[in-house]
Amino acid sequence: MAYLTLAAAILSEVLATTAMKYTDGFSRLWPSVGTALGYLLAFALLAQTLKSMSVGTAYAIWSGAGTAVIAAMGMVFLGESAGALKILGVLLVIAGVVVLNLDGAH
Repeated sequence: MAYLTLAAAILSEVLATTAMKYTDGFSRLWPSVGTALGYLLAFALLAQTLKSMSVGTAYAIWSGAGTAVIAAMGMVFLGESAGALKILGVLLVIAGVVVLNLDGAH
């Protein structure tokens, strides 16, 4: 159940960050409201996750997955550069999350 709650927290954070792109510096009401609500939900779900998962594991997955998904969305949907170094960086973030979780698996 903790992993489902964490996945929902990640999805909420990704949606909030995406909405932030459209706030125009928080000058547009509805994207700004979506950003605030998305982050509020993301942190509430992360807090619930921490009741049954270690903070290091949960935060590594939450931040790493969020970073990787947002970077990929930027490259695929928002016309951001998709150079080899950026892709390598995303892969390294994912590898770091995997390694941190392997240490907690024993």
